[in-house]
Amino acid sequence: MLIVGINAYHGDASAAAIVDGRLIAAAEEERFNRIKHAAGFPVEALKYVVSAAGASPRDIDVIAVARDPWARIMRKAWYALKMPSAARDRLSAQSRFASIGAEAARALGVGESSIPVRRVEHHRAHLASSFLVSPFDQAALFSIDGLGDFASAMWGVGRGGAISPMGVVTFPHSLGIFYTALTQYLGFPKYGDEYKVMGLASYGAPEMLEEFRKIVIAPDGGRMDFMLAPEYFTHQRSGGEMTWRAGEPTIGRLYSDFLVTRLGPVRDPAEPVNKRHIAIAASMQRRLEEVILDRLRNLQRATGLKKLCLAGGVAYNCVVNGKILEQTGFEDIYIQSAAGDAGLAIGAAFDRWHSSASRPREFVMEHANWGPEFRADEIAVLLSSRESEIATQGCVISKIEDEDELCRVTAATIADGQVVGWFQGRMEWGPRALGNRSIVADPRRAGMRDILNSKIKRREMFRPFAPSILEEAAADYFTQSYPSPFMLMAYPVRPEKRAVIPATTHVDGTGRLQTVNARQNPLYHKLIREFGRQTGVPVLLNTSFNENEPVVCRPEEALDCFLRTKMDLLVMGPFTIRRGDGN
Repeated sequence: MLIVGINAYHGDASAAAIVDGRLIAAAEEERFNRIKHAAGFPVEALKYVVSAAGASPRDIDVIAVARDPWARIMRKAWYALKMPSAARDRLSAQSRFASIGAEAARALGVGESSIPVRRVEHHRAHLASSFLVSPFDQAALFSIDGLGDFASAMWGVGRGGAISPMGVVTFPHSLGIFYTALTQYLGFPKYGDEYKVMGLASYGAPEMLEEFRKIVIAPDGGRMDFMLAPEYFTHQRSGGEMTWRAGEPTIGRLYSDFLVTRLGPVRDPAEPVNKRHIAIAASMQRRLEEVILDRLRNLQRATGLKKLCLAGGVAYNCVVNGKILEQTGFEDIYIQSAAGDAGLAIGAAFDRWHSSASRPREFVMEHANWGPEFRADEIAVLLSSRESEIATQGCVISKIEDEDELCRVTAATIADGQVVGWFQGRMEWGPRALGNRSIVADPRRAGMRDILNSKIKRREMFRPFAPSILEEAAADYFTQSYPSPFMLMAYPVRPEKRAVIPATTHVDGTGRLQTVNARQNPLYHKLIREFGRQTGVPVLLNTSFNENEPVVCRPEEALDCFLRTKMDLLVMGPFTIRRGDGN
């Protein structure tokens, strides 16, 4: 049975295909159309996952969509009376969902389609996206994001293939909107900029925490709900101006004039970051941590369970995630690699698979490699067609068939202080590059962080880089060694190791690590192990293979990025493209 899951007309549009309860392929539309966080309908992602399943469009049994227009319908109607203009926007969006089956048929070139379309409520799909692909037979579940189907959070319990929600937080209260509003206020207006502020927060102290406790109100007494003080925001009056049509999503201003009077002038994006901005970022981050960790403690006590599955866009906050096991009573945690809205595609698909019958759970998502891959002969054709251009830039193409030798040469290049583009296997699912579409460098060199930020990534200098470490060596370098295969945890680096890997140790002494084992990614594990053999440090600096664009998907994009950014070496499959001295 082939079920295709879709996240459409929302940020990070995506598609996924599962066959008989096993994930076959998943990808975000942005990787194909090269528009960051692309919204609209995931035309190319849908084509890819159906092709990867070895199927034709007529083989699809069900299309599962992560949107239920009937969820919380009375609450929606009540707010529609208060905000008629926002209601019109929502109705326009719902009209697009009404024809989603026909849209899918057009994308797949089959004309009119009779494929059944099944709808799954937004946060239920989030919970399913984590629990139903986790290794846990039962777990407490928590989804938390900006807004979806008029809710911003849901919690419950998963057992076997069943999900039992226990409660929700509804519009207008939202920790995701809280974080986005303050991200806008701090001069980072683009959709998805929240991670920048998370990095900035580490540079300061939460000096304004008391003010932020007035902004987000979290009742005690074991409760799970929370509230936003309405005077600090605009969305509860206007609904929030959001554009989910094809292209890059946009969100209108969410913070109010009252917030500005309380916190001071808004930072212009061109203005340098100052101490006040950093203190605001630190206070916002600390308040987020307080509220989430307290809710999770309450959830653990209420369920009595020791395992947690986390999902939703706020689950990308690796600083919070890194504190969960130490501070909440949970002993095991699972967050899949596309925890945000892209992950709704697999959540909707797996929810439908387990809802249609009493089926055992046989699939666990251990790795994130669910996107397109390219054969050596395809890469060879590309390099041959652009051989003259490559030579003009002083680059030399070689081929190394033996994987051990390929890793030895690459590791030696990295140890020599050079920057390597590493393009291997299937593209990762989710926002993190995890060793298949990565730029890798030497974490022992303190200056490497500035080199990458200024000359390769061309981004803010306060942004950190991640350490990829052999799973078996994590305890030697970090105070916490619980596996973090999807780079969604930040742990303190052991004090004696901070000078060993300074390029991947953040200003607060933590690292957003990726643990790598040979089962999940054999070739990347082999590269890190070889670097460790040569240097004594089984860690690589890992950042996404891109430069102010979505992570590269195809060999053409990898080659373009390599030539444009002046990396030293590009490794694509068995091929190396090495830049000559002085180029």
